[in-house]
This record gives sequence, structure tokens and C-alpha cells, in this order.
Amino acid sequence: MSSPEPLAANKESCAVPSLYIQAARAAAEAANTVIRKAYRGNFKVSYKADASPVTEVDIAAERAIKASLQAQFPQHGFYGEELGWEKGGRESADAEYLWLIDPIDGTKAFVRGYPLFSVQIALMHRGELIAGVSSAPEWNGGSGELVWAEKGQGAWLGDERLQVASTSAIERATLSTGNLARLARSEAWARLGNLIPRLHRIRGYGDFLHYHWLAAAKLDAVIESDVNILDIAALSVIVHEAGGIFTDLEGKALTLDSSSVLAATPALHAQLLRELNYRPPA
Repeated sequence: MSSPEPLAANKESCAVPSLYIQAARAAAEAANTVIRKAYRGNFKVSYKADASPVTEVDIAAERAIKASLQAQFPQHGFYGEELGWEKGGRESADAEYLWLIDPIDGTKAFVRGYPLFSVQIALMHRGELIAGVSSAPEWNGGSGELVWAEKGQGAWLGDERLQVASTSAIERATLSTGNLARLARSEAWARLGNLIPRLHRIRGYGDFLHYHWLAAAKLDAVIESDVNILDIAALSVIVHEAGGIFTDLEGKALTLDSSSVLAATPALHAQLLRELNYRPPA
């Protein structure tokens, strides 16, 4: 099956998902079916070299996602959290279209039985992230939450188009933080400490949630220093299409090797970038 042009199906109404988004949503639901059957049940847990957990459910969910997407896009590349590169090793990153998949982002939450985890599926076209689906199957009391976005078409929660807040002053900003180990080992840690008393509020919602809430104007900025691109690819499209700025902590555009995040309203992003002046620790 040949690949359609990016987002061509979405010309008439920005609320109508393109073929890519439809496929990603169907793939996310295939994963959700696997996840819901196992949630708070018995499953095998093992640990990676970095001591992070992986379950048989992660692997089964990733296989379900890939099978669903490959049925429509057999020529596309695939890079998943658990199964890695589908074929050709890292060279498959050169594929014109590359799907980035994290079947359960927040496996620690899944293992411990609380609903702060999600399915993350993003599409990269010639190195540019163009579409993303973030689905949290057990959020909202088990009813779930799905947010999607694509280049030039906005970010959507159901029929609601998401828009970041207009917050421009640090003193009025709510900042949410996630993983911070590398930031804590850098000189920027002290600068973050100096910044915190100036903020209106600081929280640590983590994982998909603070990015959904940033896109929905429920908070104003997110900082993380220990992620990988599969954790954040879809979420970066969502925040960007909601009007936010999403870079790494050095202000650089995301790549397959990105490992940190500074995401915020446009006015705050520039200020936080300058205030933190982050450089990765040696």
C-alpha cells in the first residue's frame, strides 16, 4: 500500500482526523484492549539494564500496535520502546515515514496499579514529527482519555480544540516537573531552586498528564531531564498544535536522541530557557 501525502485527508475540517490519525487511534485502541484485560491482574514483570520495569503486557501491546499499523502502512518504519527497530536497525530511521511507539508509557504506574500511564504513538515524516496520539485507557475512573494532534490541524480532546494558556509572567505560572535526575546533577539545579519561589505554583503530575494539562491550559510549563523520544514524541505534537513551545532543555528541536523537555506557553518558554541556562552534566 502506498503512503498518502501527509495530512491530505484533513483539508475540509480540522476536527476530522486524517488517515494517519485514524490508524494511530485504532492501533492505540488495540493496545488498550490488551492493557485493560491485564490491569490490576497478574502478569510477569522483568527489569531492564536501567532497572526500569517491563511487563509481558508492554510487549503484547506493542505487538498489537505494530500489527494494526503495518496492516495499513507496510512500507513505513517502526521504532518501539520494547521491541526496538522493526527491521534494518537504526538505519530504518531513514524511512520516509517512521512510527514511534511507547505501548505503556508509565509502566511503573501500571505495575503498581494506578492509572497514570498511557499509550503513545507518533508519526515522523522525513525527520519531522507530524502526528501524535496519546491514550490513557484507565484515566478518569477507567473511562480513559484520548488526545490527538497533527501538523497544522490543532490538538483535540474529543470535539474540544485544545489551546495553551496565555500566561506570560513567571509569578503567575504553574510549573509541573517530571524526571529530574540529570538536571539535579547540573549547575541548572540551583537556578531552578532560585526560580521556584517566584512561581505561582509547582507540581509534579508527570507522564502524559502534565502534557495533556499544558495543552488544555490547566498548567503553564513542564520540565523534565530524563526521558526518551518515545515518551514525548506524540505529546510534543499535541503541545505544539495547542500553541505551546516544546524543545529540549537547551532549546533545541526534538530528535530521536532527545532526552529532556522544556515545554511551555510561548512567553514563558523563552524566559525559562534563559533562567535555567541548562547544560547537560559531564
